[in-house]
Amino acid sequence: MAEKSYDIIIVGGGPGGYVTAIRAAQLGMKTAVVEREHLGGICLNWGCIPTKALLRSAEVYRNAQHADEYGLKISGIEFDLKKIVERSRGISKQLSEGVGYLLKKNKVDVIDGHGKLAGKGKLVVEKDGKKIADLTGKHIILATGARARALPGLEPDGKLIWTYKEAMVPDVMPKSMLVVGSGAIGIEFASFYHTLGVDVTVVEVLPRVLPVEDEEISAFAHKAFEKDGLKIMVNATVKTLKKGADSVTASIESNGKTTELTVDRVIMAVGIVGNVEEIGLETTKIEVDRTHVVINEWCETAEKGVYAIGDLAGPPWLAHKASHEGIICIEPEIAQAVVFGDKRPHLVALVVPDDAWLKEWAAGNGKSGGLNELAGNPELAKALIKALGPVMERINQNLSPIEKVRRIVLADEPFSIDNEQMTPTMKTRRHKIKEVYGNRVEALYR
Repeated sequence: MAEKSYDIIIVGGGPGGYVTAIRAAQLGMKTAVVEREHLGGICLNWGCIPTKALLRSAEVYRNAQHADEYGLKISGIEFDLKKIVERSRGISKQLSEGVGYLLKKNKVDVIDGHGKLAGKGKLVVEKDGKKIADLTGKHIILATGARARALPGLEPDGKLIWTYKEAMVPDVMPKSMLVVGSGAIGIEFASFYHTLGVDVTVVEVLPRVLPVEDEEISAFAHKAFEKDGLKIMVNATVKTLKKGADSVTASIESNGKTTELTVDRVIMAVGIVGNVEEIGLETTKIEVDRTHVVINEWCETAEKGVYAIGDLAGPPWLAHKASHEGIICIEPEIAQAVVFGDKRPHLVALVVPDDAWLKEWAAGNGKSGGLNELAGNPELAKALIKALGPVMERINQNLSPIEKVRRIVLADEPFSIDNEQMTPTMKTRRHKIKEVYGNRVEALYR
């Protein structure tokens, strides 16, 4: 079997994997993506996208039920569960095929199989237990994602006790349901099924629903959910699940008391664990901490030349975080950036330079301090613009004239939760950023 050589090999074709692959290919690197299941990963196929499609169907159904509030008359409102599911799956299929098209357009090799590290710079690809390819790469990026966590004694069986996958393609509509976990996944499914008429109870072990969000948001959401008819139990633990012929009886402990609840179906939404098994980590120096690969600021593992991004590398478990980490591997000069220019002839960018690059420049120019101290230095601005010149050219070469980034300005400090320029889930707060930098951004157009 002939060995194929690449500049970049990416194991996993999710949001982190395919975005990184496209960027690497655009930079002139020979790139391959190894994907064992479906391009687009969990987010596109079994997570964010199809879930939102289900919720949209539920929203339309709910609005139709209240049509009179809009001055409309609609009678005989019903839903077709099969068609709702088919619509959701169709959207995912279309987008997954779109990812395949983008990879092909950018001349990225896509290899259908399971990738496993096999020595320095080497990867073996297997399919149905048989080796189909030997690959070598100057750099290997692990983007294998994560899967639903299973609690001992509460393991999903795919029939009565569901994970997100079974919940997304139900074969029947249950009359009652228990959702264990009130994070984003649990609440989304609770909302969907409740809207379609299911008697839903949500159990959360922590003191509040949506526990990773701001307390104010959590309290507001809790009140809204209960007003809508959802039953919510916080500070509660599901101790056992006893399966019947077509029902499940849960033993729930709360405030020192134990109650039993019998429902048609249970959805387990108690977090995720990284896919660290069967990818060859045991043959490397790579460290694993609580099912997630340990990385440095460049997303590099303890094994030289091997990187890890996305859900595999730990929280926050978000698609855009995975994509950002992948780009960091490829474009090391930039740590953060926000682009502006809606309804303008071209785009401009507010840039936070990478800390390592900044330190290297400062040391080479007899300067000291971080971005806060150096941001106003005209020499730094010139040096960064010079360094970013090739980067911007690479980014701009595949963009239309109105999409090209023509000018940049330096931020005074990184975007963070503390300065309110990032949300707790690490999304940029553009309005907050614009409050601080609006005048400087506008000056780029003069």
